[in-house]
Amino acid sequence: MFFNAMKRKGWKPKEEDMEVVVAIHNTVNERVWEHILHWEELHKSECCEPQLSRFEGRPKDYSPRARMLNWLGYKLPFDRHDWVVDRCGEKVRYVIDFYNAPPSGPEPVAMHLDVRPALDSFGACYDRFRMFAYQALGLAGSSAAQDSSGGGLKEQQQNQ
Repeated sequence: MFFNAMKRKGWKPKEEDMEVVVAIHNTVNERVWEHILHWEELHKSECCEPQLSRFEGRPKDYSPRARMLNWLGYKLPFDRHDWVVDRCGEKVRYVIDFYNAPPSGPEPVAMHLDVRPALDSFGACYDRFRMFAYQALGLAGSSAAQDSSGGGLKEQQQNQ
């Protein structure tokens, strides 16, 4: 199934590589969810168990941040997903940009994840501002601020 989906998207996967590809895909999705949960820490008092409602791959629909970074000379992400989280009845959309990164260490491939709430509501804008403030000012009180970087969460995920 995953093999056929990759082919439909224009990739040229090899069947013998699929076990490793699926394992990497699952690991990356788990890391994305961890980042979303860090953002959701900002709302722990309102909802202690957010759930993934749905997601959508949008590989050629670049986010405004990705376009802005591209104008500044950075490469475009190789993929984008929008994940919708059910925050105890409130639907919240997150944007995830997936970037290739130069190898670091002995692993041959690295990936950067840029995970953040979509700027489609006042609450999302406020969350992005709060996360920035927690990071920039080093404010205590949010475990979300401890593991994030910049205005969004970036994580290097290396293939095994």
